[in-house]
Amino acid sequence: MPTNTFIPTFTTGSVELRAAQAGRKPGRRTDEVVAASRLGDGIYELVVHDPYVARTVRPAQFVNLYSANATMVLPRPFGVAKVEGDDVTLIYQVVGAGTEEFSHFRAGDAVDVLGPLGKPFDLAKRANYILVGGGLGVPPLLLAAQALHGRADGSKVTSVFGYRDERFADDLVRPYADEVHSITNERGNVVDLLDSIEGEVSGAPLPPVILSCGPTPMMRAVAAWACQRGIPAQLSLEARMGCGYGACVACVVDTPQGRLKVCKDGPVFTTEQLGWGA
Repeated sequence: MPTNTFIPTFTTGSVELRAAQAGRKPGRRTDEVVAASRLGDGIYELVVHDPYVARTVRPAQFVNLYSANATMVLPRPFGVAKVEGDDVTLIYQVVGAGTEEFSHFRAGDAVDVLGPLGKPFDLAKRANYILVGGGLGVPPLLLAAQALHGRADGSKVTSVFGYRDERFADDLVRPYADEVHSITNERGNVVDLLDSIEGEVSGAPLPPVILSCGPTPMMRAVAAWACQRGIPAQLSLEARMGCGYGACVACVVDTPQGRLKVCKDGPVFTTEQLGWGA
C-alpha cells in the first residue's frame, strides 16, 4: 500500500531535529539563506537551510517568512517547491514591500521562518497525477512531482503549467515528471491544454488524479473540467493570510460545510469540499 511519505535527509544534532524527536513542532526560528536567484521577470528563488522543514514538509504545505522591518508585522506565506538535503527551496513573485525585501537576500543572510503549515495533498493512491498549475501556483506542484518521482508503486506524473509569458518552471519539473506540458497566455490557458491532452490522460493505464494550484478562476475551471470527466481533483487554494495557522480567521473560504480557513483546514480541498464543478 503506497503511503504519503516524503522523508529527505535530516541533519543530526540540530535544534529542529531534537524538537522533532521529542514530538514538538519548533516555533518561529532564524534560518540561513543558502542561495538566492532570479528566475524571471519579478520571479525569484530562495533557498534556506531548515532541517525541520526539510524533514517534515509535505507537498502543498507552506512556510511563513517574516520581514526584518518591524512595521510589517504579518508574515508572508510561501509554498515549498523543493527539498534537497537540509535545504528548502521557495519560489515567489515580488508583489509588495515584503517580497521586495526578500528579493534582495543573498547567501549568508538570515530570515525568520515558521512552518511547515497547512494540510498537504493526499498522494496515497497509485495514479497518474496531473499537476495543473498557473503562475505562482506552480511551486507546490514541483514538490509534489519530487515526492512522486520514482515511487515504488509506479505512479506517474504529468505536469500542465500555464504561464503569463516565461516558462520558468518547465526545466525545474522535468527531472521528476513523465510528461511536461505548458502554455503561455498568448496561446491559451491550462484548460485548453487539458483539452489537448485529454486522450493521453484518459488512455493511460493508471487512473488520473488532478492536483491543482493557481488563481481561483483557473482552479474553478479546472474543477469543472475534472468533474465533467469524473476525475478526482485536489485544489490548493491561494489566499491572503494573516497568521497562517488559523487564529486570525482572515483567509476563510465559503463551502457547503460553512466557512473554512484556508491556512488550517486547507490549503488543499477536494472539489466536493468546495462545492466546485458540480
